Amino acid sequence: MALTKAFRETVRARAQDDAAFRRALLTEAGSALVQGDADGARALLRDYINATMGFEALAHASGIAVKSLHRMFGAQGNPTLGNLTRVLQVLNEQEGIMPDVSARPIEA
Repeated sequence: MALTKAFRETVRARAQDDAAFRRALLTEAGSALVQGDADGARALLRDYINATMGFEALAHASGIAVKSLHRMFGAQGNPTLGNLTRVLQVLNEQEGIMPDVSARPIEA
């Protein structure tokens, strides 16, 4: 399902005004990724990128071509682990956060 322009603008406005919201987008993307939801992680990261620094600035900061970034985070995207971790590193640095992963037993 395609997002409407109004939704994207709402996310962008909230992200610009609310640091906790920006961090939550990144946190949820990381959680989705480690839980095996690659599509959800890509969508959240795409929303974060569009709402904050944009693909051009991310390309400059990451050293990954902008066209490659658009493909990586598109609906059919399939980023390599190296590119994905580089993007996450740049985004986390921009936000001033350090990811912390923990594990817990699966409840039956």
